[in-house]
Amino acid sequence: MAKKERQPSQAGGREGNIKEGDGRGRRKGRELKWDKLDNTANLFPVIAGESMSNVYRISVTLKEQVRQELLQEALEMVLPWFGVFQVRMRYGMFWYYFETNQKPAPKVKEEYRYPCQYISPNRNRNYLFRVNYYKNRINLEVFHVLTDGMGGITFLRELTYQYLRLAHPSLRERLGDGLCSDTSLSSEDSYLKNYRKGHKKGYKTQRAFLVKGEKLKPFELGVMHGYLSIQELKKVCKGYGVSINEYLVAAFLWSIYQECLHGMPSKRPISSCVPVNLRPYFDSITLKNFFVIVSAVFWPKKESYSFGEVVQIVAGSLRSQINREHLENLFAYNVSNEKNFILRAVPLFLKSIAMRHVYRTSALANTTTVTNIGNIKVREEYEGYIEGFSSFLSMSKGQDIKGTICSYQDTLVFSISSSLTDVSVQRGFFRRLAEDGIPVRIETNGVYGE
Repeated sequence: MAKKERQPSQAGGREGNIKEGDGRGRRKGRELKWDKLDNTANLFPVIAGESMSNVYRISVTLKEQVRQELLQEALEMVLPWFGVFQVRMRYGMFWYYFETNQKPAPKVKEEYRYPCQYISPNRNRNYLFRVNYYKNRINLEVFHVLTDGMGGITFLRELTYQYLRLAHPSLRERLGDGLCSDTSLSSEDSYLKNYRKGHKKGYKTQRAFLVKGEKLKPFELGVMHGYLSIQELKKVCKGYGVSINEYLVAAFLWSIYQECLHGMPSKRPISSCVPVNLRPYFDSITLKNFFVIVSAVFWPKKESYSFGEVVQIVAGSLRSQINREHLENLFAYNVSNEKNFILRAVPLFLKSIAMRHVYRTSALANTTTVTNIGNIKVREEYEGYIEGFSSFLSMSKGQDIKGTICSYQDTLVFSISSSLTDVSVQRGFFRRLAEDGIPVRIETNGVYGE
């Protein structure tokens, strides 16, 4: 017999300061509280706007049509448990900060515009995320100031579970309306908890090669999903002696090298941001942002490279950086600035000017971003209702094309989002995989008129 889901305890952080509700997931009379932004989140309000939203999307595809009224009810039931999501953003003299949002949950709507558009702090009932749907797909879009992909997955997964329990009364009868026993509600700032003094600047400032071209119309975002067999990927990666992540990042940079540089030498490196989830390295279960960026670098200096050479170069670049000591060094420098008494006393508008300058410098040091949000697992009771997951990113300064890796069961989805009309990089990437014997099924959001 299936066990009923737990009612979350107060061990999750902020929940200990919230008045109890009616036992169905709703809460009454939530106290007004404030909270600091985590170290990474401090940057996003400074650089975000209509042209650079810093919003990402994670989607779950069900095996049935989504019913709007049930999805709205599910959101209203789940949201009060997640203090990290039930906030509005305010600004003070020295820093931005979060305040408990006492308004009703944001309105669930059928998708009607292009994805990952800016979430204004003064709209959407002051919430910094949105939930919409299209046919059998539920989309969660999150302003990165709230949390990273791991936090987004946790929230979407619980929202999906609650929706399915509402849509299927037999599930609800067996499982109840609580959260999963392994769902964290922690709002710990893991950057501060794991900070150690004495680290130097860790980010790059050397300019990278940038992919340029004709842009799509304002607010348009082209998305192309490639569906791959994980078993087939593993066979190919074993042949190269690399991980799936290393192989896919290398294939993406290879495509840029072939399609944009035509296999010729370059005065600048081709470099990809690769976000690394820090939770496994520092024993964290926080729902807040807790990641750093490393860079996979391939600098084509000679006349020609084979794909095998590029794979080994990229793998070596990543392996030299993804270790606890280096990862700690990357975030410790930024935390040291946050803790500096003199810098803390600088007014917010001056901090914002300085942070924008630092961001512009470091952003141009990467050609693109490839992020892997990992293999998403769901409870066995819900597997028969879920077809799969996908995710993709909005654009940022100098980066008009990005890749996102997401997997569920035996299917990996590599999603490429782009603000450019040309799709040669996308075609080159999937062609490279096909040449290695990996079958690919491609799906687009229709922006390219295909």
